[in-house]
Amino acid sequence: MGIALADTAADYGAEVDLVLGPVNRLPKNSSVNIINVISAESMAAECIARFPGSDIAILAAAVADFTPEKAEDRKIKRSMNDMILKLRPTRDIAEILGRMKKNSQILAGFALETNNETANATAKLIRKNLDLIVLNSMRDKGAGFGYDTNRITIIDRNNIINKFELKSKEEAARDILDKIVSMI
Repeated sequence: MGIALADTAADYGAEVDLVLGPVNRLPKNSSVNIINVISAESMAAECIARFPGSDIAILAAAVADFTPEKAEDRKIKRSMNDMILKLRPTRDIAEILGRMKKNSQILAGFALETNNETANATAKLIRKNLDLIVLNSMRDKGAGFGYDTNRITIIDRNNIINKFELKSKEEAARDILDKIVSMI
């Protein structure tokens, strides 16, 4: 979804910085400025550094909520002993940017939910000071990760809910960007 949003925003005439984790596909629009990152921490650092100079930020990445407490620089060899992996919370990019947000900025987030979808997404929108949230449900067949299609619901800060049918990610990106343009 992030790549589709970057391509579409550039097609709309926006100057686009795409903070991009490891992926198999790149944007089609050559004007998209790609900032490659390899970890949740490096993604957070890049987003936080760029946000003050942004008019709009769309947080579409599925950043892990936890990361290993200690990273190894070599393969961990198999042993017969149990291994305990200690995790620590990653920095919550949406929450940090929500606290930094000025009235002149628009901040859009995503919520992948498995139950109480609308209520959980709305709570996240409020808690993180977002202007809109794009809800994806794990229950929608053919939508989200691993597909070229998505079925989204957009909830804005005024609790206006727009539900969309299954469509290509490029079409869903246009729906999201049209909503953002209407809020400017």
